[in-house]
Amino acid sequence: MTPSSCILRSNEHCIVFLDMDLQGRRRAAAALVAAVAAWFFLWFRRRSEDARSITYGPMAERDRERNSNLRFIYESDDVHCVNLLRMRRAPFFQLCDLFRSRELVVDSIHATIEEQVAIFLHVVGHNQRFRVINMTFRRSPETISRFFHQVLYAVGELRNELIVPPSISVHPRILGSRRWNPYFKDCIGAIDGTHVLARVPLKMQAAFRGRKHTITQNVLAAVDFDLRFTYVLAGWEGSAHDALILSDALERADGLTVPQGKFYLVDAGYAARPGFLPPYRGTWYHLREFGSNRPQNQRELFNLRHSSLRVTVERAFGALKNRFRILDNKPFHPYKTQVKLVLACCILHNWILRHGQDEHVPTEVAWTPNSTDTLPEPEHSPDNGTWAQQRDAWAAQMWQNRGSSRV
Repeated sequence: MTPSSCILRSNEHCIVFLDMDLQGRRRAAAALVAAVAAWFFLWFRRRSEDARSITYGPMAERDRERNSNLRFIYESDDVHCVNLLRMRRAPFFQLCDLFRSRELVVDSIHATIEEQVAIFLHVVGHNQRFRVINMTFRRSPETISRFFHQVLYAVGELRNELIVPPSISVHPRILGSRRWNPYFKDCIGAIDGTHVLARVPLKMQAAFRGRKHTITQNVLAAVDFDLRFTYVLAGWEGSAHDALILSDALERADGLTVPQGKFYLVDAGYAARPGFLPPYRGTWYHLREFGSNRPQNQRELFNLRHSSLRVTVERAFGALKNRFRILDNKPFHPYKTQVKLVLACCILHNWILRHGQDEHVPTEVAWTPNSTDTLPEPEHSPDNGTWAQQRDAWAAQMWQNRGSSRV
């Protein structure tokens, strides 16, 4: 055998050996893959069997309790509905129908529009946390939060049709009163600011701490003589002066406008200027300040009649805070949401008044002004001379025509 033939035979044996080794490794790898697949199959099957044996609690019982609570809300009388949802049954169901027709809120597989709106009203009406009312509605805090913000957005979409400028015609309340007609015949409402408790980060609290030494946002609102809000500007810091906020409202593109020849009643913290009529400063104002005494001069008489008409805006604020307790307590929401909630509550207030007043609206006879809200603040600008003279002319005319009545 030649050396070359030996080398050739040796190479053939090496090739056969390498082929056999590669095939063995392939078989071993295939066996390993099969074993791993079998192990995962058995593990997944056992896990599935264990999962089927787990119970998460009486879901059906929770549903029954939820439905029972909702039926109690929906089917109760107006008294219970006002206590729970802060409005009567008629405006509640009509509001839900409006959201449904415009698709602002939609029914889900698990919750109707009525339930979602009821959750929102429960939160703003009683200032309760999401994790508290989940025991009533049997929903998770995350679900309640989602429904809450959906309804908050829907209510905000009604702003342009529920918060509208007042009528420029003489209001029947003024037209039929000797005390106010003809002096206030061009008055279309009253403007005032109110402080709503706020929650802001620590670094912002100094700006939001007003004269009451509490953290608040200052809300400016105009109200007509039917107690409806006709303009609302929320979000200003509690330390901001009312006159500054009014200037901002007048400068905004979509801000407050005063029709030509008309005016609003304002308190002594504002300056007398065309469109805005304050009382005389340093003079008795509210009826309770007079007691059993009668006005002794034309300024006192003017202030008393001015107060008796401007009390409308104070009553509107009182009704708003009495109805929606979230505005009169420390809120639990981010500040941007707090500002939206002020506007939403004013919108709902107007919606409710479309269906008649209820016990949350204080009567004029029973209303007692809050002295801490009506104290005049230092003025930022002097009175307009022409407008101040007009006020003097009205005051003199009132005093001359007072007759036997001085109120």
